[in-house]
This record gives sequence, structure tokens and C-alpha cells, in this order.
Amino acid sequence: MSIKIGIITVSDRASKGIYEDLSGKAIINTLQNYLISTWKEVYKIVPDEQALIEKTIIDMVDNQNCCLVITTGGTGPAKRDVTPEATEAVCDRMMPGFGELMRAESLKHVPTAILSRQTAGLRGTSLIINLPGKPKSIRECLDAVFPAIPYCIDLMEGPYLKCNENNIKPFRPKK
Repeated sequence: MSIKIGIITVSDRASKGIYEDLSGKAIINTLQNYLISTWKEVYKIVPDEQALIEKTIIDMVDNQNCCLVITTGGTGPAKRDVTPEATEAVCDRMMPGFGELMRAESLKHVPTAILSRQTAGLRGTSLIINLPGKPKSIRECLDAVFPAIPYCIDLMEGPYLKCNENNIKPFRPKK
């Protein structure tokens, strides 16, 4: 079985080519650092439009069979920041602990972390996680939450994500 991971950059400017998408690339680089399993990214850049974000997440989960979808951008308080609303609209259940931990980790670095509305949820057998838009924050947040991600995907009967334990140590209960 081929492991697919969706990466969605939510940005009006990156979607128009006004600037390079460093955030999506930061997610891909981090996952390449973490994972030993062979995986393929399904990568999209979309503008800050809730309906389009929802459609992209649904496609990645329902049609592309991504076991994990990671978004970057659109989690702040600005009017066009609607990634959490799009995620909640397409998820069957929410996983608030991810957002809580990411904010707590980010607060160690910047006092404005409380402005971020990162969240996570489940759709079918897939986990969807919203990350902030800055590459440095992406790595900090993924370092905090990724240890729980492989086991979460195990519990949803998804593919087994094997990690490079020198770079990230996933938690899996002893059998």
C-alpha cells in the first residue's frame, strides 16, 4: 500500500505566485526528516477561500486516500483566515489536543501564539492538522505533535508510519 500525505498551503499570495511557498516545502522537508516509510506527497496551494480549502481536503482524503493532511496558513485572526473553519466543516470529529499542544509550544517562542487557531480533526480514516504559516513555527509545532501522529493513524487503521527515531520518536504503546 502506498502511503500518501496531503500538504495544503493556504495563501492568497502564494497561490497567485506572488511569493514562493516556503511553508509547504518546510512541511515536506520535515516529513522527509521524520519518516523512513516510503511516502508520496499530494501537494496543493490554494487561496484563503473556505469552500476551496474544504474541497481540497475532501479530495485529498476521499479521492487521493491521504492518511494525513497537513495544512499551513490561514489560522490567524485576520478576516480571510478560515482554515480552521474549513477543517471543522469537513471533519467527523475534532482533535483539540493537537491545537492546544501546538499553541503551548509556540508560546515558548512568541507571545502572539495565542492568536493562532490551529486545530486538528478526523475525516474517515484520515487525520487533518492545521499548522501556522511560518516555516520556523511549522517545525516547532510538528516536533511537538508528531510523536502522537503515527499512533493516531494506527488507531484509525491507516498505514504504518515508520519513523527515523534519531530525528523523531513516535509514541506507540508496548504490546
